[in-house]
Amino acid sequence: MKELVEVIAKSLVEHPDEVTVTEKQSGKTLVLELKVAPSDMGKVIGKQGRIAKAIRSVVKAAASREDKNVIVDIM
Repeated sequence: MKELVEVIAKSLVEHPDEVTVTEKQSGKTLVLELKVAPSDMGKVIGKQGRIAKAIRSVVKAAASREDKNVIVDIM
């Protein structure tokens, strides 16, 4: 899941070297924290949060195949 979020985020931003994703596991829930450069924050969130919602939907679909619960936090 971490790699999936990284690939998606790096394709959206102007500074892909500043994209970091950290994982925190608690039981069956996996929390992925996505950090990008401040100037790229708007590109990752999108208008009215549409891109952030799309990223979360893709990750949720991939996680459901593995019977996991994944939360994506954009820092």
